[in-house]
Amino acid sequence: MEELLQDPRSVAVLTALIFFIVILRASLRVLPEWERAVVLRLGRFQAVKGPGIIFLIPIIDTARIVDTRIVTMNVPRQEAITRDNVSVSVDAVVLFKVMEPKDAVVQITDYIQTASLIAQTTLRSVIGQVELDDLLARRDRINQQLQTIIDEQTEAFGVKVTSVEIRDVILPEEMKRALARQAESERERRAKVIAAEGEFQAAEKLVQAAHMIAQQPSALQLRYLQTLAEIAAERNSTVVFPIPIELMRPFLQDKTDAESSKG
Repeated sequence: MEELLQDPRSVAVLTALIFFIVILRASLRVLPEWERAVVLRLGRFQAVKGPGIIFLIPIIDTARIVDTRIVTMNVPRQEAITRDNVSVSVDAVVLFKVMEPKDAVVQITDYIQTASLIAQTTLRSVIGQVELDDLLARRDRINQQLQTIIDEQTEAFGVKVTSVEIRDVILPEEMKRALARQAESERERRAKVIAAEGEFQAAEKLVQAAHMIAQQPSALQLRYLQTLAEIAAERNSTVVFPIPIELMRPFLQDKTDAESSKG
């Protein structure tokens, strides 16, 4: 070993080998499947490389790594006033991914922070254009509207918004009580309407039954007898049951005919 170190040519070869290893290690990068490297050569855009092994020229090339997986971003809770002047507190979740790594590096300084600020501003703006009932009942349509507006603005720097979901809507306590009273009144209204419809249908059936009985008087007599049989099953009560004259008319008619024949 000492002989090698004393030999100038061996020292030069060893130095060159070490230098080559250092340069090679600095030049080669291994990127996983979800990463892309935006390569700048002497400050100018060169190419988007990756995934796998990429080669960079030391000192001359610089690389900015961009993650192309879907990013889940929480939109901080925003205070807003709906179109019908109700104060609400709303937060949301935005899902987006980088589609153009070059634009995400060259066109903007921090695409994640910018997307967050755009989402906050858009959320307040859209909430101010809808009424409270729409915010509570038609949330899917509002989510779609938010996604469209945010995506139009982030498209300029290569970011695609895949989904926006309003996560929670917090109302003032007085508004919660008002909504509870409104819901209770609505339930009472529906109950009264259902009861009225039931009475109306029952009245229709009674009218139809009355027409049928009017056409067949004997049906009324049968109904009286059926009612008497039902009441007679209860032995613990005294029942005063009116007998319609129609039931006695045949007997009276026979008696009248008999007296007439004797006279």
